[in-house]
Amino acid sequence: MGFEFYPEVGLTRVELLDKISANMSEKRFQHVQNVAQAAVKLAERWQYPEPRKAELAGLLHDYAKEETDATFIQLIKKYQLDSDLLNWNNNVWHGLVGIYKIQEDLGLTDPEILRAIEIHTVGSAEMTLLDKLLYVADYVEAGRTFEGVETARLLAYEQDLDAAVAYETVQTVAFLASKHVSIYPQTILTYNAYVDQLK
Repeated sequence: MGFEFYPEVGLTRVELLDKISANMSEKRFQHVQNVAQAAVKLAERWQYPEPRKAELAGLLHDYAKEETDATFIQLIKKYQLDSDLLNWNNNVWHGLVGIYKIQEDLGLTDPEILRAIEIHTVGSAEMTLLDKLLYVADYVEAGRTFEGVETARLLAYEQDLDAAVAYETVQTVAFLASKHVSIYPQTILTYNAYVDQLK
């Protein structure tokens, strides 16, 4: 299942999956395939006209997830990104900084896909349809089993995509707050922008 060729990276499906699997653990590789499947299903449900892009975003969203901290720090400095990023960690870096690794390794230049991957963990107050599809697909993919995931799936696939974005963000903020860890400011902005969708 899936598309046979991805012009955005100039690779066949087999070639792309080989490159992705070489960059991550088997468990992570299964996750990205699940997210790609969920992104395509959501694209069809919410009438996104380019399901191939949704699938590609899903396959690549965690491409840099297992890179070392040193690699991310090097990329932040190389591309002169916001120095505040140095105060964060992989949870933030693998999206916001990981897109530079994807561009270097795979030559991806499509701004819509890169943006969706960039913010797939932290969200944004302003999200395109593809941004929302990836953000939600990562949360509701078939391998997820945490408490509340069925509610998230019901919202995502049947009721309201914006409410699914809101639900995921509320749950994420609550989880991070319960752990007494810092919350990336962009995630708070996402929360404020979408929380009314649950009323």
